[in-house]
Amino acid sequence: MSFLRERCRPNGGPDGGNGGRGGSIIFEATTNLQTLADLEYQRNIKGNNGTHGKGSARNGAIGEDTVVLVPCGTIVYDAMTNEGLADLVEPGDRFLAARGGRGGRGNRYFSSSARKAPRFCENGDLGEEAEIRLELRLIADVGLVGLPNVGKSSILAAISNAQPKIANYPFTTLSPNLGVLTTGYERIVIADIPGLIEGAHMNKGLGIQFLRHIARSRLLIHVLSLECQEFDKLTEELDTVRNEMRSYDPDLDTRPYFVVANKLDELEKNEDLLVRLSEHFASIGVSFCAVSALTEEGIPELVKHIIDFTEKNPRPRSEVRLYALDNAEDIQTPVRSRNKIQIVSLHGGGYRVLHHRLEKAVERYDLSQDENAARFTMLMRKYKVEDLLEAAGAKEGDQITIGPKDFIFYPDYYPSDFEGTEGPDEDDASTKTDPDLNQ
Repeated sequence: MSFLRERCRPNGGPDGGNGGRGGSIIFEATTNLQTLADLEYQRNIKGNNGTHGKGSARNGAIGEDTVVLVPCGTIVYDAMTNEGLADLVEPGDRFLAARGGRGGRGNRYFSSSARKAPRFCENGDLGEEAEIRLELRLIADVGLVGLPNVGKSSILAAISNAQPKIANYPFTTLSPNLGVLTTGYERIVIADIPGLIEGAHMNKGLGIQFLRHIARSRLLIHVLSLECQEFDKLTEELDTVRNEMRSYDPDLDTRPYFVVANKLDELEKNEDLLVRLSEHFASIGVSFCAVSALTEEGIPELVKHIIDFTEKNPRPRSEVRLYALDNAEDIQTPVRSRNKIQIVSLHGGGYRVLHHRLEKAVERYDLSQDENAARFTMLMRKYKVEDLLEAAGAKEGDQITIGPKDFIFYPDYYPSDFEGTEGPDEDDASTKTDPDLNQ
């Protein structure tokens, strides 16, 4: 609330500007991140406030949007309903998670020929709140899958620039590792998926938290360990992994794959095992190769297999369901019907008044200003709130709750009439009539 005071205009008119809109919360996909670890301990994200309106008819600045960077492949869910909201796959994909609140209106907005010197202004609206859950499904061209301790991380280190943790015990890999194989004209992303065990689709072992990463891969490489040197056990291990993937998502059963037998250095001249494995996979139409990640024997042939596949199957551009940021700001507020006021008797005493316009008025009106208090009183009289409260059994001295504020009920108290009040829901600066009082 401000009035113009200049040397030649000592009694200038109202010149209080409007407050700026608050900043929004936006999630944006980027290739510079590979995990959601940066958000592990950042559970509350708050937007920036818009600045206050000032004198000389200066409107406040709009609050700067808060852009939260997430890795490509992040899926946004509603934490309450578990509904999928957005799938941020391509770099630059954006999702508007919470919109900033509208700025309050200064007293200059309310000036008119009938009221030349309004001595009140409004508060801004609160911004939107949302509770969301983020889930990352890695976007990789090739996924290395298999039981724990079969050498997936060693193969990844041998064929790419990745440096995963490698040790001789199960579940060494506790999070997916990514490596890049550069072919000169294409960068092939390879993911080392943590080991799967029987019952993984029922959340056993490391559970389904890593099975979801397989769904993003164009090609699957099943890694077996030749250390056991038993044909039946190797084929059984492959069937176990295939069954777990099939139980988690039947579509994974149609995903192209081939088999790699690792730890060739442990074979100890058992050439018959390789022959049986080659004949077995050839009979079912699955490619097979044997390698040693330790000595790098067979690694060039494995790389050639991967490059040949990616050449025959180019990477498709993913289609995502995404809220358009530019269009979201242009959504017109729907016309609200005249809802009836509801009076609810509260447990323990008191009453709550339910009505959208009254609740919005309580939030926007600064009731410490006398004219705002008179505006709100006239709005209450217009909707006959006192009569409805008395009909519901309210007595003098009872606590009445409207929106976030509490009042004491005095049915015989009315301030003097205040002409030309404005309703809380009128956003058009060219309109000076109150929709609440004039409908």
